[in-house]
Amino acid sequence: MDTTKIEKDLISEIKLNPLQAKVFLLVTCSGKMSPSLMAEKLKISTDDALKISKDLMALGAFIDISDTEFEAMHPRFTAVNMYRKLCARENIEFKRNKIVDNIGVILEKSYDDARTK
Repeated sequence: MDTTKIEKDLISEIKLNPLQAKVFLLVTCSGKMSPSLMAEKLKISTDDALKISKDLMALGAFIDISDTEFEAMHPRFTAVNMYRKLCARENIEFKRNKIVDNIGVILEKSYDDARTK
């Protein structure tokens, strides 16, 4: 799956930074993983991967499975949840956003496939 458009939508609609979008997509589409594996796959430092994962937890995208692993929540729930939190932070009225809804729909199959191997 080409995630370029989804990455751009995460940045424009949910205001993730580019690395947050990449980490979110990696874990959503690949399954739970450690910051060291994220770092290896994305060619970033383990410290950056850990910080980004914790930031994504605060944004409502990830949960920590253990001290060393992070997991994405279901993308249909997560995309809307992150958007709702953005609206609250920026005092924007929360209403349906078709682009945000679409992120969850598009990622759902990859998310499910990664968890039913």
